[in-house]
Amino acid sequence: MRYPSDRRPKHSGQVKKLTSSTSNATGRASSQRPRRRIWPMISISGIIALGGLIMGHTAWRFLSTQPVEEMVLLTATSRLNTLSDLASVAVPPRNGRPQLYPLPAAEDVWQCRVVVIGGSLGGIAAASHSMASGAQTCLIEVTPWLGGQISSQGVSAIDESWTMRWSDKFSSSWKRFKSIIEKQSIELPGWTGGGARRVEQLNSCWVGPLCFLPEAGDRASTALLEDVSQYAPNSQWATSTAFKGAEFSDDGRRITAIHAVRREPLNEQYQPKGQLWEELPVWYGWSDTDEFRKIPLRIEPPPGEEFIVIDATDTGELVGWAQIPHRQGSEAQSITGEPNAPGQSNPECTQAFTLPFILAIRDDGGASLERLQEQESDYNLIEHWRAYSLNGFPTFSGRSFFNYRRVVSLIQNDPTGGTPIPGDMTLVNWNPGNDWNWMNPPLILTEERLQTSNQYRNWMGGLSVSALKQGSSHALLFARWLLETQALPNYPLSVLDGIDSPMGTESGLSMVPYIREGRRIIGYPAYGQDEFMVREQDVRWDLPGTRDLRPTTVALTHYSVDIHGCRYRNWEPSLEASGAPANEGRVRPTYIPLESLVPQGVDNMLVGGKAIAVTHIVNAITRIHYGEWSIGAAAGFTAGWLVTDHDLAIDPNQIIVDGHMDDLQVHLKNQGLRIDW
Repeated sequence: MRYPSDRRPKHSGQVKKLTSSTSNATGRASSQRPRRRIWPMISISGIIALGGLIMGHTAWRFLSTQPVEEMVLLTATSRLNTLSDLASVAVPPRNGRPQLYPLPAAEDVWQCRVVVIGGSLGGIAAASHSMASGAQTCLIEVTPWLGGQISSQGVSAIDESWTMRWSDKFSSSWKRFKSIIEKQSIELPGWTGGGARRVEQLNSCWVGPLCFLPEAGDRASTALLEDVSQYAPNSQWATSTAFKGAEFSDDGRRITAIHAVRREPLNEQYQPKGQLWEELPVWYGWSDTDEFRKIPLRIEPPPGEEFIVIDATDTGELVGWAQIPHRQGSEAQSITGEPNAPGQSNPECTQAFTLPFILAIRDDGGASLERLQEQESDYNLIEHWRAYSLNGFPTFSGRSFFNYRRVVSLIQNDPTGGTPIPGDMTLVNWNPGNDWNWMNPPLILTEERLQTSNQYRNWMGGLSVSALKQGSSHALLFARWLLETQALPNYPLSVLDGIDSPMGTESGLSMVPYIREGRRIIGYPAYGQDEFMVREQDVRWDLPGTRDLRPTTVALTHYSVDIHGCRYRNWEPSLEASGAPANEGRVRPTYIPLESLVPQGVDNMLVGGKAIAVTHIVNAITRIHYGEWSIGAAAGFTAGWLVTDHDLAIDPNQIIVDGHMDDLQVHLKNQGLRIDW
C-alpha cells in the first residue's frame, strides 16, 4: 500500500491518471495552457436576432420573477447566461433528455468503462471496487478533497451500528479502508506542540471507534485509489471537477458521454471559502474567472465499447439533471404504505443538512470570537439562539459534548471518563446546533425550480443558494454561541479558521455541507411494488409486512432510524415522518437489493450512494458511513464485473431477468463484500 507524502492539503484540482507513469491528464503542463474564451462561436445573424429578444420585455420579465437563489445562479455563472436561456427555446430535446446549451468544446477527453460521478464515500468505494475488478475507471469530484462525509463534508468521525461492531458484520474492504485512515500522518499546528502524528495516535472519541481530522480522509481515499489502480491501468480521477450533464442515445435510454468542468486555481495559495453559497456558481460555471482557469471535460467509452455510469453524488445530480424517475422529501402513507409516513407527501422535507467546524481548547486572545461576532444573518439572532442546546450533556468531562467527536486527543484519555486538555480538538456536528432544517427555501431544488433556473441547460449543482447561505450563518452563529456560553477560564475555546482550519477553508466550516438526503430513484417493479423502494416495514422488527429481500441483495447495513427532521420558519405543518425514529434495537439487518441501485428509464446506470431506491424513512438508516460505503462498493463491483466479463454483455437491469443474480452474489462475496448477516 502506498501512502501520500506528509504535507498540508493542496486545493489545486489535481488530476490523477494511471498509466505506465503518472502524468497530467491533459498531456501538457497547465502553466502552458493559454487563457481562453470557452464559449462556442455564435453567428452574427444569431446574435442580432437574439439580441432583440434579450433587450425586450420578455427577457426582463423572465429574469425579474425568479426566486433569490435562482437569480444568483442565472446572473453569476457566465457572461452569456441570458443568451443561453432564450436560445435554448430553439434547441428542443431530441430524445426526451435535457440538452446542455451552450456546450463548450471539450479541452480534455477521458475514456473509461466505468464512470463514477462524485468522490463521496460511496464514490470512493465504487471506484476502488470497480478498479479492483479490472475495469478502467474514471471518477470526478466537485470539491478539492476526496471522501465526501469523511473529508470535504467534515463528518470525519465514523458512526457505526453498535450491533454490527460487536458482531463484526462489516465487509473486509471497509475494515481495510479504516486501517488506511488510521495510518495517515497529520502535521499538528505549532500551538499544540507541533509534530507529525498518525491518526491512531490521536484518536479518542465516543461516537464510534475512529475520529480524525478531515485531511486524513482525503489522503486515505487517495491512497486507496492509487493502490487498487494497479489492477486497472489508465484509470483516472480528478478533484475540483463539477458534473455538468450527459449525452444520451437517440432513444434516451443509454448514456453515451458525461460532461464536466475542471477548475485550476490561478493562485497556488488558493483556499476554499467554506461558503458554498458563494462558490457554487463559480465551481459549476463554464467560464474562466479571476480565481480559476476552467477546462471543459468529456468522458466517453473507448471506441467500439460502452460504459456504465454510477451516480455517487449525495444529492443525485445525474438523477436530477437527466430527469430520471425519482422522489425527494417525505412520501405519503398512501404511496409507501409505511405506518409512520405522513398523511401527505412533501418533496421539500429532506433531512437537515449540517456545516461542521472544528472547536479547539485554545486561547487565541478572543480573535475567533471577534470574527464570529461579525457574522450576519437573514433572520433575527434570537431565532438562531433559541435553537442551540447541548441537550444536557456536560461540555468537557466524561461522556461530553467535546469528547463526542474529539478528533485530536493529545494524550488519548478515555472519551467517556476523561477530560480534554489544551490542544485537543473536536468536530462539531450537533443537533440541536449546526443542523439546518428550515425549508424556507428547501435545499434540494425541485424539478420546477430546476426548470425555472435553467439548470437543465446549464447544470449548477441543483441546490438552493439561499438555503446554503442560511445554513452557513446558523453554523457560524452556533460556533459563536459555544464560545460565548461554554468556554471556561481553564478551557478557553476557539474556532479554527483560515490557515489554521483543519477543514481547509477560510471560514472554518466544511467545504460543502454534510447532506443527509437528496433525490432518491424509483426502482424497477419488484417485490410486489410497481415502483420499488425499500420501506419502513422491511427494516423494523416490530412492524408486520417485512419482505425477504435477500434473493437479490447486493449490500447489507444496519443503524437506527435516525431522522434529522424538517420544519418551516413559522411552524406550518412540515409533513415529516415524526413517528419513524427508532433505536437500532428495533431495526433489522437492512438488506439492499439490486433493484435499489438500478434506475428506471436508463439501461447503463447504477446508483452508488444516497440516491438509491429507499423511502425517506429508510434513508435515515442507509445514509450513515458504512451504509454509503457498502452501497458504493456494490455498485462499483457490479459495474466492473459487467464490463470485464466478456461472456455477459448485459446491462445492470438485465442481471436478474437473465438469471445472473446468483453469480453476482458469489462474486460480491469473493471480493470481501458482505451481503448476509
